Amino acid sequence: MTQAHVVSHEPHDKEEPVNGQHGTPTLINHLLSKLSLLGLPAKEHCENYLRYKVRANHKRSTIEGSFTSVLLFLTFYGSLGKTDLKDLQRADLETFIEHEQDRGMHITTVKTRTAWIVAFLHFLIEQELIPGTALKKRIRFKLPDLLPRAMHPDDVKKLLSIIDHTRDRALILLLLRTGIRIGEALSLTIDDIDLKGRKVHLYQGEKNDRGRVVYLSNDAVFSLKRWLRWRDPEKFVFARKEEAPISYSAARSLFRKYLVEAGLDHKGYTVHSLRHTYASELLNAGMRLEVLQQLLGHQDIEMTRRYARLTDRTREEEYFRAMAKIEKGADDGND
Repeated sequence: MTQAHVVSHEPHDKEEPVNGQHGTPTLINHLLSKLSLLGLPAKEHCENYLRYKVRANHKRSTIEGSFTSVLLFLTFYGSLGKTDLKDLQRADLETFIEHEQDRGMHITTVKTRTAWIVAFLHFLIEQELIPGTALKKRIRFKLPDLLPRAMHPDDVKKLLSIIDHTRDRALILLLLRTGIRIGEALSLTIDDIDLKGRKVHLYQGEKNDRGRVVYLSNDAVFSLKRWLRWRDPEKFVFARKEEAPISYSAARSLFRKYLVEAGLDHKGYTVHSLRHTYASELLNAGMRLEVLQQLLGHQDIEMTRRYARLTDRTREEEYFRAMAKIEKGADDGND
């Protein structure tokens, strides 16, 4: 694992200045024009930040990279149903990182974008435009050296065999059998779960009813019923004693602990691997890519295609099944 130290400021970068005769007016006008067409939260903060970077004589590539990263984050933040950065929480940043991994971004890209976004937020804190509560601790996201991959079936069995804790088993099985993101799982409320109908309702934002439905397997239903009978939470399904949801970092640490206990910590699995495992297992079981796309909540089917991987055995079986039809057709033609 690579420890990503996301510090409060970007590298001091003043090579290739872009002000004055080097074309900054053209660049800044282009970026601001693009920004003006978008309905984003905190758009005026983004504009102020861009102007600050120009005054600080940053490189053109740095300004463009910061703009792209902040734009992506604000777009994502708005999709959560939030409109004011004063409501920003640390979990929003963690969920954004998960979202970027979900899109198949290279791990170095995720780290770089996170650093630029944190620098933007620190600028707003220093300007007293947003409170510093979300970043009061130095952010240290542990990101893998490679993007998450599906777990081998034998490794899944090993993992499940050592999880006896009622809550943790329910959480891991929910992730494994529904493919939902860890951020989605941790924000689930009691009203989102329909155990009788074996469904989970996921909403994209706090102020709208858009979202998707995923379905629960028998073992996931059993584990959730067992957990809810024992805990009987008032709001969040996976809550701590004080009724606050489990944090992203705590869930990630739990998963890591169980990997160590199962002897799987050397295989590069992360909690996000459970989503890849879900997708790959359904694809190899014959689920159509279009259906899998909807269950995963992907807007682009190409993302789903990259996400789920056919096993060698599935490819082999598909080849011989198709070839049998071809050979049968050839034999019929010779009759």
